[in-house]
Amino acid sequence: MTRHYIVGIDLGTTHTVVAYAPVSAAQGGQGDIQLFDMAQTVAPGEVAALPLLPSVRYHAAAGELAAGALQLPWPAQADAVQTPVVIGQWARKLGAQVPGRLVASAKSWLSHAAVDRLAPILPWGAPDDVPKVSPVEASASYLRHLHAAWNLRFPASPLEQQDLVLTVPASFDEGARALTLRAAREAGLPTLRLLEEPQAAFYDWLLRHRSTLAQTLGPTRRVLVCDVGGGTTDLSLIEVEAADGQPRLSRIGVGNHLMLGGDNMDLALAHLLEARMAAGASPSPPLSASRLAQLMDRCRVAKEQLLAADAPEQTTVTLLGSGSKMIGGSRSVTLTRQDVEQLIVDGFFPQVDADAQTLQARSGIVAFGLPYARDAAITRHVAEFLRQHGPGLPDALLLNGGV
Repeated sequence: MTRHYIVGIDLGTTHTVVAYAPVSAAQGGQGDIQLFDMAQTVAPGEVAALPLLPSVRYHAAAGELAAGALQLPWPAQADAVQTPVVIGQWARKLGAQVPGRLVASAKSWLSHAAVDRLAPILPWGAPDDVPKVSPVEASASYLRHLHAAWNLRFPASPLEQQDLVLTVPASFDEGARALTLRAAREAGLPTLRLLEEPQAAFYDWLLRHRSTLAQTLGPTRRVLVCDVGGGTTDLSLIEVEAADGQPRLSRIGVGNHLMLGGDNMDLALAHLLEARMAAGASPSPPLSASRLAQLMDRCRVAKEQLLAADAPEQTTVTLLGSGSKMIGGSRSVTLTRQDVEQLIVDGFFPQVDADAQTLQARSGIVAFGLPYARDAAITRHVAEFLRQHGPGLPDALLLNGGV
C-alpha cells in the first residue's frame, strides 16, 4: 500500500477542517500544504465544496425535506437513525429554524465522563419523537462524511490508506481519546495518530517562521499556548530547547479540561436576550433546552457579525415561535456591538492580577447537561495554571482557536 498524502484532521466543536500535503513534501515548505474543500449540502438539492464543514447534524422530520433535497455525489451513508440526516452548512441553517433537531457540540459531549457517551442522547433535551444518536456516532458521522468526500475527489488515494493525523485537546483524558479513535474506526478510518492541538498549533507556528526561526525565537525557552475554541479552553506549557540548531519541544504542563469557549459566550448572549425578550411581557417559563439552543445559534451568528472587521453597530436577533405559532409567536430584540464586546471581554477576558483565584460558585451559564466551567473568566484560569507551573511567567504567548 502506497501512502500518497499526509492528512491532518481537526474534528472541532464548531467546524471540521482538513489539510493535506504529498508525502514526498513532508520535509518541504508551507506552500505544499493545502486545505481540503469538503462537498456538503448548502441548500435543498445544492452541493458545494467548502473548507469548513460545520460539525452539526440535523434530524429532519418525516416528510420535512423533499425527495432529492439531500442528494450528495456519493452513495447514501449508513446511519444509526432511520431518518433523513443533514450534515454541514445546511444542517446549521435548518437547526436555526426548527428547534430541537440539531446535534451540536458533540466534541464536548465526547469528553463528558458523567454520561454514557455511547448512548443515544443527542440532541439533548429534544422531544421523544426526535431520533437521537450518541456523541460517538455523531463524531463518526462527520468523519464518515469527510471520508466519502475525500474518496470522491481522490479515488486513487483512498483516505483510509493515507498517513492520517487527528488533533485532540491536550486535556482530553484517556477515555475521550479512546472514544475519538472509536469514532474514527466507525467512520472507516482504523489507523491514525492523535496529536494534541496546542502542539499542532506550535508546529504550525514554527513552520510559518522557519526561515527566521533563530531570530524570532531568540531567548524564548518557555511558551504558553492558550487555545480557546468553540467548546474548550486548552492551556499547555511547552519548553523549547536547541538541538543541532533546531528547536526541540517538550510539553511540561497541561491545564485541566475546561469546558469553556465560544459555546459559553453564545449561551451567555442567549440568556441576556432571553431576559430582554421577557422584559415587559407577561410572565413566561424559561426557554426549553431546544429553544435555548436555537437562540444560542442565532446569537452565534450575531456575535460573528458584530465582531467582524466591517461590523455594523447593531443587529436584530429573532427567536421563532413553536408549533402553529412559529411566525406569530416569534420575538425579536436588538443586540449591539457594544453589548457583545462588553459581555465577552468583561465576562470572559477581564484583566486580573497574577494571583487571581478562580471562582467556585456555580455559574449562571450551565445548560444542556454539560459541565461548563463554573468561572467564565478565562484569564483567571490562565493565572491559576501559571501559578501551578511556575516559577515565573512564560517567555512567549501563542494564541490559537476560533475564539
